[in-house]
Amino acid sequence: MGSSFNDQFELHGAWRRAFAQQLKRLAEWLDSHELMDAAVQERLQRLENQIRSDKIMVAFVAEFSRGKSELINAIFFAGYGRRIMPASPGRTTMCPTELGYDPTLGPCLRLLPIDTRLQPLSLAEWRLKPGAWETLPLDIHSADQIAAALEKVAQVRKVTPDEARALGFWHDELPEDNPALDDQGLVEVPLWRHALINMPHPLLKEGLVILDTPGLNAVGAEPELTVNLIPQAHAVVFILGADTGVTRSDLSIWREHLVSTQAGTDSRLVVLNKIDTLWDALNAPEKVQAQLDKQRSTSAQMLGVRVEQVLPVSAQKGLLAKITQDAALLQASGLPVLEDALSQGIMGQRQAILRAAVAAGVAGLNTETSRLLNIRRRDLDDQMLELRSLRGKNASVIESMRTRIEQEQTEFDLSAARIQAVRAVHLKLLNDVFVQLGTKALKEQLKPLVAALQQRGLKLGVKKIYAEAFANLRATLDGAQASTIEIQAMLGGTFSQLNAEFGFSLQVPATPPLEPLAADLASIEQGHLQYLSMGNAFKLARPEFAERLGRALFMRVRTVFESAANDLELWSKSATAQLDAQLRERRRSFARRIEAIDRIQKAASGLVERIAEIEEGDQLLTQLETSFQSQTAQLLKLSLEPAVAVEHPPSAVAA
Repeated sequence: MGSSFNDQFELHGAWRRAFAQQLKRLAEWLDSHELMDAAVQERLQRLENQIRSDKIMVAFVAEFSRGKSELINAIFFAGYGRRIMPASPGRTTMCPTELGYDPTLGPCLRLLPIDTRLQPLSLAEWRLKPGAWETLPLDIHSADQIAAALEKVAQVRKVTPDEARALGFWHDELPEDNPALDDQGLVEVPLWRHALINMPHPLLKEGLVILDTPGLNAVGAEPELTVNLIPQAHAVVFILGADTGVTRSDLSIWREHLVSTQAGTDSRLVVLNKIDTLWDALNAPEKVQAQLDKQRSTSAQMLGVRVEQVLPVSAQKGLLAKITQDAALLQASGLPVLEDALSQGIMGQRQAILRAAVAAGVAGLNTETSRLLNIRRRDLDDQMLELRSLRGKNASVIESMRTRIEQEQTEFDLSAARIQAVRAVHLKLLNDVFVQLGTKALKEQLKPLVAALQQRGLKLGVKKIYAEAFANLRATLDGAQASTIEIQAMLGGTFSQLNAEFGFSLQVPATPPLEPLAADLASIEQGHLQYLSMGNAFKLARPEFAERLGRALFMRVRTVFESAANDLELWSKSATAQLDAQLRERRRSFARRIEAIDRIQKAASGLVERIAEIEEGDQLLTQLETSFQSQTAQLLKLSLEPAVAVEHPPSAVAA
């Protein structure tokens, strides 16, 4: 049995902190030796941000009364010695609830009123409007106060069917899915649209984000949840009842919101919860196990996953066992097996992604820094040849050398205007690409689709318009890639001229591949197709739902285009930083050469001293290179060797 998810997460957090500290030391070292140009700084900053702010989201998805909140309590919050998330018979979590940690905010519960669904803004846009949320402070020293506050996520209110229809909870065309009417002809709907819980829990502080979702009716009414949040989760835990297996509503959630032909099911874990309901003193343990095995096999077959992905668990007994420190009950609950699957699957996946980012980042740093060191070494070599040529020469020859250097400097300064003109053209062409990938252009591209979605009635032709919209989006990415290749070719020609004219060693870096972002677009397209099926035709016919779907789509695609623009910006900085560095070092070289001539003219020993200084400078460059390689090797070593987990005292877990 491997370590629990909590242990693995602490290991992951310790590794990230150690890596970020080593990265900071490297940045300080580079800066102190004037090796920090714009490209190097950008690479370091991006790598540090990625490591420090890395988030891991685990989404818990199920129909009502499957035990999601209890499972969250058992896995993450048993250290409080009681339930933190509301978990009682019947419906508990009535609105999507995110648990995470933002150090800029105090511990709090933020609740977005359900009436915000009557307005067109997306969840992402509401997040930027803190005044729209009801905020309740949380006392991190009182588990009882936290639990009492979090009970608000289960609050409901009673409305008329017309109000429920406007809010997305009543469908005339699907009466079997509607909530029941009470004696006054009213129905229950969630009081809140979304909940954000900000807590300095050790795991949340390390970057864990937990998404607790309500049942099918609430999930389907919030397209941003199913097309943005859940697809971006690093793991999805889908909970079934061990006594019921896969019901019709379970299957609807799975097929409509958790599986697509492209996404696959590898990041999905299926939990058969409440196995304790099958524990029967009248049945032999072998018979109970046989029932569980059959339920696992049947569930796996119905959901199209491997049997190994279906795990029998009793969240309630697991929580009880952790609180009472009953090792036998904990093992019987099946919780350790689930935690092991989570730690091996999610943590392994995230660490592999971060290690790949580290390897790519260190390779980029090696390239950029080695280039700067090589520029300095070449200038030293040129100066050494120049000075050695002056040995035994008279004053007139030395003065002639000074005149020639000044002439070279003047010619070089005159060429600077031409170099700046090249940079201006490069930046203009790149800015044109940024405009293509910008928010304004994206809105224009999606305008026909948004207009089609906003039409009243059935959207019979929207699937074709949808396909055309994504074809245009892919064409925009392809156009950005083609434009970047043209810019690269232009820079390549200019760099070759400068290399020949001034002895530079400029090389245009390879353009960033945008294929992974095109794959992201394909995934988004596939994820939205569920809403264009005939099964969702009536839901899509409601203008407010269609508008929310369009906004959710825009927010997701905008993220992809912003990533493309960021990659192109880094590529541009890498190219122009070379030019800046060589211009800067060449100007320094002119100053050093003239200074050396002046010293030689004033004292006979000046030539010998200057040659000795250059030899010493060459040795220093070798030492710098060795030190840099040692530090980057340490970064790579850290990326491959997890740090030792930090032990938390019991009070820290409860805090």
